[in-house]
Order: sequence, then C-alpha cells, then structure tokens
Amino acid sequence: MLTLLSMFYYICLRRRSRSGTRGEALTSRRAVESGQRAVLPVSVEVEQYAKEVLDFSSHYGSENSMSYTMWNLAGVPNVYPSSGDFTQTAVFRAYGTWWEQCASAPPPFRRTPKGFYSHDYIELGFEEPVYPTAVEVLETYYPGAIVQILACSHNPFSQNPPTDVRWEVLWSGEPTKVLTPQARQFSPNIKHINFPTNLLRLEVNSSLLDYYTELDAVILRGVKERPMLALYKMPVIDISDLSDSEEELSDVGGPFRQGDSKHQRTGNGYFDKLPYELIQLILSHLTLPDLCRLAQSCKLLHQHCCDPLQYTQLSLQPYWARLSDASLGHLQSRCTLLQRLNLSWTGNRGALTLTGFSSFMKACGLSLVCLELSCCHFLTEPCLEVISQTCPGLQELNLSSCDRLNPQAFTHISKLTRIRRLVLYRTKIEQTAILSILTFCIELRHLNLGSCVRIEDYDVVASMLAARCRSLCSLDLWRCRNLTDRGLAELVTGCRMLEELDLGWCPTLQSSTGCFQHLARSLPRLRKLFLTANRTVCDSDVEELATSCLSLQHLDILGTRLVSAASLKKLLQSCPRLLLLDVSFCSQIDMRVVQELSGHFPNVAIKKSFTH
Repeated sequence: MLTLLSMFYYICLRRRSRSGTRGEALTSRRAVESGQRAVLPVSVEVEQYAKEVLDFSSHYGSENSMSYTMWNLAGVPNVYPSSGDFTQTAVFRAYGTWWEQCASAPPPFRRTPKGFYSHDYIELGFEEPVYPTAVEVLETYYPGAIVQILACSHNPFSQNPPTDVRWEVLWSGEPTKVLTPQARQFSPNIKHINFPTNLLRLEVNSSLLDYYTELDAVILRGVKERPMLALYKMPVIDISDLSDSEEELSDVGGPFRQGDSKHQRTGNGYFDKLPYELIQLILSHLTLPDLCRLAQSCKLLHQHCCDPLQYTQLSLQPYWARLSDASLGHLQSRCTLLQRLNLSWTGNRGALTLTGFSSFMKACGLSLVCLELSCCHFLTEPCLEVISQTCPGLQELNLSSCDRLNPQAFTHISKLTRIRRLVLYRTKIEQTAILSILTFCIELRHLNLGSCVRIEDYDVVASMLAARCRSLCSLDLWRCRNLTDRGLAELVTGCRMLEELDLGWCPTLQSSTGCFQHLARSLPRLRKLFLTANRTVCDSDVEELATSCLSLQHLDILGTRLVSAASLKKLLQSCPRLLLLDVSFCSQIDMRVVQELSGHFPNVAIKKSFTH
C-alpha cells in the first residue's frame, strides 16, 4: 500500500520537475557531475559584529533593562572567552522540557516536519551586506542550542519597503547536548548563497540542555564582491504551489463523494478497493508540502488530499519563510473544518496582509478553537477585530511577543468569551484592556502576563482574577513590577485551583509580610512555583511549602540568601513528585550541598549555575 503511494508521489515529482527546460537540466547535471562549487573571487573578507537586534521570540531579561536580554547580542563580546552565568549575555526564556510538561503547555500540532526543531529565534542586522563566508556564534554557557542559521535578502536598514524577501538556510542541524557547559566559538560550515546579506536569523532548541544557554556575540564574515556561483536551482514545490492547473485534475467530483458509485472503476488499480478511511489514515502521516505535492498526481489522490478532514489541525510555523497571502488563499477551501491553527512567526515583512489574513479567517474561523500567533508582526487592531468576529468558539489564543500591536487592539479579546488559554507575554496590553478581558472571559484557565510592563497596577488585576476567574489553573506574572502582598493574598484566596504560579523577578513581594506562607497554605494543588530572584524567600517559606504543597514538581528560588540546606532537605523529603529545584545564586547552598542532596534525591534535577 505504501509502495503504491510512493509510486504516485514519484510520478507527481516527475511531472512537476518538467517545468524546467531540458537545457537547464543538462546544465544542472553537468554542474553536479563535475563537482562544481562556489569560487570566491580574490577579495578582502569583512568581519563584523551585529549592529542591531531586530527581532526575537523571547528572552529571560526585562523590557526595561539589559540583564539577560537579547539586546546583549549587539556589538562586541561582553564575556567571551569566560564561561558561566553572566547578566551581560543573551538568554532565552526557557530550557529543557520543563515548560512542555506543565498543564499550561498546549499539545503539539500534528504533521510538524521531523526536521523542524526550532523553539526560539533572534534576528540580527549588520552594517554591511556581504556574501557570507562564515558565521561565528560565541556561546558562553551551555552551548548546543542553535539548530539553524538563515540569511535574508532584505536590507533591514533600507528605507524602501521590502519586496521579494528571500530567506536561505546557511546551516541546519539537530539539537545537541554538549558534554561541558564551557564557552565555545560555534562556526559551522555554511552554504554559499547568491545574494549579499546583512540580516541573519539564529533559531534555537534548548530542549536537551541542562540549563539556560547564553550567547555573547555573533560574527558575520563575508566578501562584498559577488562569488561565481554556478548552481542551478531545480523548481521548488512548496506550500505556495497548491493550485491544480493540470487538465486531468479539473474534474475532481468523485465516486468517493457519492454513495451510489461504489461499483465504478476509475483505473486506479488497488486504490479503488481500499476504503476511503484507510487512504485518509495513510495520508494523515504526510507533511503539508508532501500532501500538496501528492494532490497533483491523480484525481483520486487529489480528492483525498483536499478533504477538509485532513486539515482539522494546521501548523504553518515550519514554513514561516515561504508563507504568503497566496498560500493561505490556496489552502482556504481545504480548511473549512479547521480547529487548531498555528501561524506563529509567519507573515513578517509584508508576507501576510490584513486582506489575506481576514479572507482566510472569515472562511475558516468558524470551527477554530486554538489559534497560535506568536511573533506575528503583521497583526494589527483590525486583525484582532476579525478574530473576535469570525472565531466565536475560540478557546486558546497565543499572542506571545506580538510587541508591535497597539494597546487598543487587545480590547477585542474580551469578545472571545469562551477563551480558556490566553498568552500575552511581551505585549503592550494595558490595564483597561486586561480588566475588560477578565470581566467577560470568566472561563479562563491559563493566563500569561509575563513581561507586560504597561499594566500599571497588578494588585487590581489580581483582585479581578480572584473575583472572576476562580477556576484559573496557571498564571504567569514573570517580571511584573508592582504586585504586592495584598494583591497576592487576594489572588490565592480567590483562585484556589491554581497549579502553576510564576512570580519570578517580582521585587515588590516581601517574605516578611507572610505572603509566601499564605500562598502555600492556600494552594494545596500547586505543582509549579517560581519565586526567582526574590532575595527575601526564607526557610519558613520553604518549610511551609513542604508542609502544604505535597504535589510540588517545579520550584525556582534562585537568588535568595536566606534558605538553608536543612529546609531544602525537608522539602525534598516531603515532596516526592519534585522534579526541578533551582538554587542558583543561593549563597547558603554551595556545590557541596547540591552534590549531597542530589545523591540522596537522584530523581530531582537540582540546578546551581556558576561563573568563572
């Protein structure tokens, strides 16, 4: 069965490849046979560090400082060749698989290509466009996260609007776990490209790392003169090539759509004898581009590949570099039953427009329950208005790092009254909009307000959550600057179903008020608690967690000076499900204590970062 499918797939590729001329094919063949490679002219190689950080998906740092932010990647090294945990480096928000294990994490999308590993990215602009000869990344702590390096044809410092933007992969690889966390200079062998670039994109996957990866600087080497590239590009079939122009596919009305035609023979051999559902099951294992290619091989497979049941889940994030309005237009008729859509990272630099996005959402939004739009900078207020009008059943919305949306745009979310998971990390949402959302969206289960620096009074937000969202399971308030013990007390009293609470880098919370002990007593279901960089956390807080929160799995108390080894041991003994404990920069907990506790509790990953 699979052999027959492979044969049809091969026929499809043969048919499409004929779009190249015979002369071009012969030229390409001779080039391959003679082993021709790019020959660089004799020219001075330019070495340059990043001039500006243009875009990124997340960072550990704050929007109002430079510590651990992506902006540290601009300019010359701050740390290299030193190794360790330094605030002057660029650090992404997450590492390992801890975040994926949480209840707030969405399930993965089906049909994600096996070769797509990227979880985060950063884009860097350089002064001079060059033909790249080398890219060097200075990694100063837990290296190995980089999985892809890309170059763009667009000059980010040009005053002209981008046209015909092309991205080329210079290098790609799988996630790796380097044996040592020591600093290194990562310089993979890159592919030569036929356009100059001063815009690079690094994509990372930190899932195999034991701690946060830290990057210090990026060097772009290249020449200004064009290399003699004798490379022929075969026609590429991707998700933009979805129109079916061949005459033989013009009539796809099918025997499989009519119950009275089961005895008709269509000349498809054994495929005519296979149940419709079985062919659908086989095709469900194909990636989206493969499905689109296979649709062009014959009438029967065209009908199967265009069945809306194949498109109830659709992740277009892996194809962010090629997705356009035309792509969405071609997919539109197939996605009438779409339930989960991932457009994260797509549409930037004019690739998607309000017209193309609105047309797709109006045709395909009715059944949508999950919409991922992380880092989609094409989004505007009218886009959110369209979502609120066309997706009445939407339950999950991710606008993470959509930091160019104006504050008024978020008021439209309050019309999505069935929303259960809302991610607003690094957005410009303001207090009026979030209070409106909490007033009408009372079914909220998961809310991420991390690094939302424009919210003026988190105590008011906490009070509203306690009053309106009593079934809240997870709340991320990472780096909120003004939550006090009064707001926290109201929150934990009203939202007793909380299982995850991130209060990392919230400096206005003070242990002396008893707020952390009250938190522990009020949230017996707590599984994840981040009190990162709160220097007031003390032994009595940890001991109350050990007494009241027996289901605790993840605890981060990085940076406290008041927690002893004895209270940690009590916690580890009382919480058998504990998997992650971060005690980095806890002055009373040295490496000897960590090693001793790790020996007694081998199932717990006890983290202790270092600097050299």
